[in-house]
Amino acid sequence: MPFGPKTKTASVLFALAAFWLSAFSVSPALAGYPDRIVRIVVPFAPGGGTDVVARTLAQELAKDLGVSVVVENKPGAGTIIGTQAVATSEPDGYTLLMGTFANAVNPSLKASLPYDPHKDFAAVALVARSFNIVVVNPKSPIRSIADLIAAAKADPGKLSYGTYGTGTSAHLAGELFKNLAKVDLTTVPYKGAAPGITDLIGGQIQVMFTTVASAASLIQAGQLRALAVTSAQRSPAFPDLPTVAEAGVPGYEAESWYGLFAPAKTPKDVIDRLNKSAAAAVQSEVFKKLAVNEGLVMVASPPEELDRYFSSEEERWRKVIRDAGVKED
Repeated sequence: MPFGPKTKTASVLFALAAFWLSAFSVSPALAGYPDRIVRIVVPFAPGGGTDVVARTLAQELAKDLGVSVVVENKPGAGTIIGTQAVATSEPDGYTLLMGTFANAVNPSLKASLPYDPHKDFAAVALVARSFNIVVVNPKSPIRSIADLIAAAKADPGKLSYGTYGTGTSAHLAGELFKNLAKVDLTTVPYKGAAPGITDLIGGQIQVMFTTVASAASLIQAGQLRALAVTSAQRSPAFPDLPTVAEAGVPGYEAESWYGLFAPAKTPKDVIDRLNKSAAAAVQSEVFKKLAVNEGLVMVASPPEELDRYFSSEEERWRKVIRDAGVKED
């Protein structure tokens, strides 16, 4: 068929029409999203650090998305109950998971999981990273990480450190320290940070690798002495505290983190909308205040960054758990 001027003109017009339609059309997945309540499942009881971050995020997401965003606490089985609830939810962007450090360590602690931590979830955003603080009793002769190492080597097994459960950040941060510093500390498990800190202040244990939220006010009040932060870089919240690595344990780094996940097969347009909303949320004034109070570093990176970070954390703690012979309770 001959290709004359009229045919050429028609082809150009058709191509232009197709371009404009594709440029301004809205995919079925995103059309009308969201138009009802969005839930963020927190696999912990109310009141903890994860709950605080999730509720703050929900408040800010609601402003941007224009719908109510609620937090639903589903604790139990070391976060497995809440995590599985999201894994089996409809992949429509209305049920999300606030994932944490626990999601990266459970595959190495549990003999089996009722979900695949990679195949059953879609990353939305790495919201924030945090760190723990190495603290001792203010009456202790231990005034630095070097002192702690020297005391532990002088009498192996005599010094004890408190944790709040097998596989928690306080536990594995201590195991990593033992491994890299080549020291022997006795692990004493508690049912939470508060009873552990009570015994630390009372002199029953000698050190804890505890969270900022549990220790900051006590450090300021002089009831605990802070030695170092467990993050890779110094924290703006505690600028005078060295990192554990700086203080004498090269390569040491132990972080907590908060990441938003959706069920696998959630449409990409929905994931991108939620990611954009999360990025806006962490820039809010309320999150800036939370960053200081909880010792957070706000991130809100693209989904691909959360995928990469999650995989690297899973690999890091798998080695620590294996080398330390950690078994779940």
